[in-house]
Amino acid sequence: MKLMFASDIHGSLYYAEKMAECYRNEKADRLILLGDLLYHGPRNDLPRDYEPKGVIELLNGLKNDILAVRGNCEAEVDQMVLEFPVMADYMIMYVDGRMFFVTHGHIFNTSALPKLKQGDILIHGHTHIQTIEDIGNDNIYINPGSVAIPKNGCKNSYMIYENNKFTIKDIDGNSIMERAL
Repeated sequence: MKLMFASDIHGSLYYAEKMAECYRNEKADRLILLGDLLYHGPRNDLPRDYEPKGVIELLNGLKNDILAVRGNCEAEVDQMVLEFPVMADYMIMYVDGRMFFVTHGHIFNTSALPKLKQGDILIHGHTHIQTIEDIGNDNIYINPGSVAIPKNGCKNSYMIYENNKFTIKDIDGNSIMERAL
């Protein structure tokens, strides 16, 4: 199974279209969105081509491929316009014998860890900073960065999981960092 993870679109139609193109090019089985899909939030500048209605239409067109969690910028009204669930604070996935705890990062993160067993993986967005790091007990924290508003010198990015390996890529498909399990 090939999974694509993306986070923090923040209403940018330009980068949502780039993300969808990456998803098609990668030929992933599922697109997992880590929240902050439609709005830029008060701490961020407007992203390029800020057009939430266009992002809604694009994402709804991919609704059968998407699994999503709620970000700190999501509101109940977003669920009224998106045709796939977006209001869960986290999801648990069992992939290749490992548990992936998937969340946005504003509730559960490395400072407020969820209950993890040895070998479990915490995946979240929120910080807009690409990260792959060990957090003890054979646990790994991974952040794919932001599709639309990268921070700390990061590039616009997404992440692929395939064959027991995570690869964070820039929006042009070039590998930024990777980690085999």
